[in-house]
Amino acid sequence: MKNISPLGDNVLVKQKKEEKTKSGIILTNEKELPEAEVVAVGPGKMMENGTRQAMDVKVGDIVFLKSWGGDKVEIEKEEYKIVSQGDILAIVK
Repeated sequence: MKNISPLGDNVLVKQKKEEKTKSGIILTNEKELPEAEVVAVGPGKMMENGTRQAMDVKVGDIVFLKSWGGDKVEIEKEEYKIVSQGDILAIVK
């Protein structure tokens, strides 16, 4: 993959696809929160005093996203999403 560096408090994630059985039955539930893996993290939001806000997520974290947040991007024929750290609801531990 290309070296992607999100700006500010943006995070590049790869969402997990819906799983289907061989007969086409979708195994995920629409009411579940979208789950994604963090691929790249920006340096943090620039604060008014000139410092950067620390990022709460790191590359490799599995996170839950708001269902409506972020922008889809395609990198080398793979689909990713760029979201603000504020659109990340939780880190899966």
